[in-house]
Amino acid sequence: MAARSIASLSLSFGLVSIPVKLYTATESSSDVRFHLLAPDGSRVKQQYISEKTGKVVERASMNKGYEFERDQFVVFTGEELKALEDGASHVVEIVAFIPSAAINPVFYDRAYYIAPDKRGAKPYSLLQQALAQSGRCALAKWASKGKTRIVQVRPEEDGLVFQQLLYADEVRSLADLNIERVQVSDNELKLAMQIIEQGAQDDYDPAAYEDEEKKRILAAIDEKIEGKQVVTHEPVESAGGGQVIDLMDALRASLKGSGAKPKPASAPRRKTVEPVAELPVAPKTRKPAARAARSAAQDSPKVRARK
Repeated sequence: MAARSIASLSLSFGLVSIPVKLYTATESSSDVRFHLLAPDGSRVKQQYISEKTGKVVERASMNKGYEFERDQFVVFTGEELKALEDGASHVVEIVAFIPSAAINPVFYDRAYYIAPDKRGAKPYSLLQQALAQSGRCALAKWASKGKTRIVQVRPEEDGLVFQQLLYADEVRSLADLNIERVQVSDNELKLAMQIIEQGAQDDYDPAAYEDEEKKRILAAIDEKIEGKQVVTHEPVESAGGGQVIDLMDALRASLKGSGAKPKPASAPRRKTVEPVAELPVAPKTRKPAARAARSAAQDSPKVRARK
């Protein structure tokens, strides 16, 4: 099914105005969803109850209100709210060009795609190629749903990504966690670097990975449909069983890939040392995308039907 745009915008690039259409870049329709049912198996529905009268209020008769003081509201009708939204500008103004890697991904919010609208193909392609060649992305302002949003416009091979960003006060700081800084030795760092090099890949192929948890849940649902008993999977215990693990032994075992548990660290005679957590074992190599595709093709028809 062809993608449907959710908005028509005008991207301001200097004195050039680029008409574009906005499309959602992600979807959550593949989630496994469970419905609330009554004891007799019938569906249930939500109702809104008036705190004053205790009676059911139909959605069509509701208005929205802004609470400016406790239990004091200023009320807006649907028409008034629509007028407020229509008052927002559809112009997306580029305010700066910054290096592509200058934005920490923690500030990424929702991602969209933008495609050229009528008579916008040439300036769109010009902006895409200029950003790619310069190694920079664009920062722009976008007024949407009662809020001025900051967006990143970055080039991809097939077009431009319209990445909505979070404001500084919407992102917590790691410094607030007061994470303890622990000194590591040169040998420990060297072994850790070897483990990283051993599992290094040049790129990320999303098709090579699958939602294993979703697959397990769908298999349990199929067993339930067929009248079988659903088996409860016990959580896998972490390596070491809560013992203090010698960091160097853990690193060596990870590098060898032997799977043998490292020896518990012996307590020093004179000096007490704080416990050091074990570094995670290098992840197993994922199967290639082609194998993943073949595996998906072998799934049961019931599982495929719900995907």
